[in-house]
Amino acid sequence: MRGWINNIAGRPQSAAAPSGIDVQGIRVRLGGRLVLDDITGRFESGSLTAIVGPNGAGKSTLLNVLAGLLRPSGGRVACPARATHRLAYLQQQTEFDRDFPMTVGELAALGLWRTIGTYRSLPRAEADRVAAAVEAVGLQDAMRRRIGDLSVGQMRRAFFARLLLQDAAVMLLDEPFAAVDARTVETLLGLIAGWHQQGHTVIAVVHDLAQVRAHFPEALLLARRPIAWGAAEAVLTGANLAQAAATA
Repeated sequence: MRGWINNIAGRPQSAAAPSGIDVQGIRVRLGGRLVLDDITGRFESGSLTAIVGPNGAGKSTLLNVLAGLLRPSGGRVACPARATHRLAYLQQQTEFDRDFPMTVGELAALGLWRTIGTYRSLPRAEADRVAAAVEAVGLQDAMRRRIGDLSVGQMRRAFFARLLLQDAAVMLLDEPFAAVDARTVETLLGLIAGWHQQGHTVIAVVHDLAQVRAHFPEALLLARRPIAWGAAEAVLTGANLAQAAATA
C-alpha cells in the first residue's frame, strides 16, 4: 500500500511547506460557555498527534480553530500551511451530504481542485492519479458507485482518497476511526503512518486510547484546557486521565 501513498501515479507527495502550528492563549466561548481556555503550545512540523479527552472537552472545537473555521475569542494561531492553502481538514462524516449525486471517483477527485481547477472531465494523467488514490484505500471496485450507497467505512475510505490527492502539509482529522470496522481502521492507520513518514503534520481527534498508545507518538489531553501535551506515554497516565475526567 505504501507504494501508492508515496507515489500516486508517479507523482510523489511532499510536505516541504512549513507545517508546524503555534497556538498561544487560545480561548473559545460558544453561547456564553467557555469551551477552550488558554491553549498554548506547538504542533511540531512533521509530528503525529492525537487529541484526546472526555466528551465536551473541546477537541473538535480546537480543530475548527486550527483550520480557520472558527475564530477564537482570544489568543492566536500561527499556521503557515493554512496561509498557503496546504492544510486539509477531514471533519466528522455527519457534516457531508451523502444524498449529493456524486461517485466515489468524483469525491476523491475533489482533492485535485487546488492544482487543476474544475474540468468537465479530468486529463488522463490526473484521472490516473484519482484511480491510484481510490485503489490505495481499497475502493477500486466501487469507483463509480454513488456515495449514498456506501457503508460508513467505505465513505471514510473515500474521504481518505481525497486527502491523498490534496498533498497538504498539514492534515486535521476529526474522529477518523469512528463507527468503522476493524479492517478500515487498519487501512486508515496505515495511510496516516505513511503521511507521518513523509513528514506531513497530522493531528487527529481519537477516542481509543489503545490506538493512541500504539500508533501516535504525541498526544494532547484536553479538558477545555491542556491537561498534558507531549509524548503519548507521558500524557496518557492514570493521574492525567483522572484529572481530565474530574475537570470535564
